[in-house]
Amino acid sequence: MLVIIGYLVVIATVFGGFVISGGNLASLFQPVELLIIGGAGVGAFLVGNNAKALKATGKAVVKLFAGRRYNKAVYMDLMALLFLLLSKSRVQGLMSLEKDIEEPLESEIFSAYPRLMNDPMIRNFVLDYFRLMIGGSMNSHEIEALMDEEIETCEEELEVPAHSLNTVGDAFPAFGIVAAVMGVVNALAAADRPAAELGMLIAHALVGTFLGILIAYGFVLPLAPLLRQKSSDQVKILQCIKVTLLSSLNGYAPQIAVEFGRKTIFVSERPSFEELENHVREVKSNASMKTKASDAAA
Repeated sequence: MLVIIGYLVVIATVFGGFVISGGNLASLFQPVELLIIGGAGVGAFLVGNNAKALKATGKAVVKLFAGRRYNKAVYMDLMALLFLLLSKSRVQGLMSLEKDIEEPLESEIFSAYPRLMNDPMIRNFVLDYFRLMIGGSMNSHEIEALMDEEIETCEEELEVPAHSLNTVGDAFPAFGIVAAVMGVVNALAAADRPAAELGMLIAHALVGTFLGILIAYGFVLPLAPLLRQKSSDQVKILQCIKVTLLSSLNGYAPQIAVEFGRKTIFVSERPSFEELENHVREVKSNASMKTKASDAAA
């Protein structure tokens, strides 16, 4: 939504200011200039990226128009899920989680958090490292090194769309100059026309430079830092999981491990100590009630 609002502000202020200063919007409507600049930009984008990068950029740009994906509610769910898994492993042993990990859709713990299970990145990260913990063949330092490698790989993949947009955005002003030069050449080729017509041709040519700069700095380049901010949110939630699991592996109680994870969350999404403590207490109470109910039914 903010992207659309930002674009509307750019359009209103630039073209509104032009009209207020006495300009005629019709003189800025130059389809040929747009064809040259836009076509050259798209062509350069296709040349400079492989199919994987093109697909990743397309998906990333679509997601930019959605709201924040990882808000406080998601982190609260994540903390609750990790607390339940770590609590069960501490009381019954890590092997007690084997069925939950191998069949998450059938697990009472995982099925209680569909929002997390519908996110492949979170789901796979949690399941993969619990499998390694259950296996018991790797110590905490080895698991930490592996987590760091995976998070670094994730960061590199998430950087591809932002880098692609940065590159093509930087090229648009140059393509605007190309369009302007071609317009000037066209105007000079018609130098025998009346001064009014010649002036109109030169004005049309200069629109190319204007459009190239506007497209670059008003529409394309601002998407790159926004993509990096979104990527940072994705990496942060992986770091939160990492710190929580490593804290547990190093011997801390589940509630303390979850608190360690809470400290890694950005302040804008981070629940307070009291919020998390109350939430964990509620989750623990609900889990206890479910266990008693299932035992009674049995």
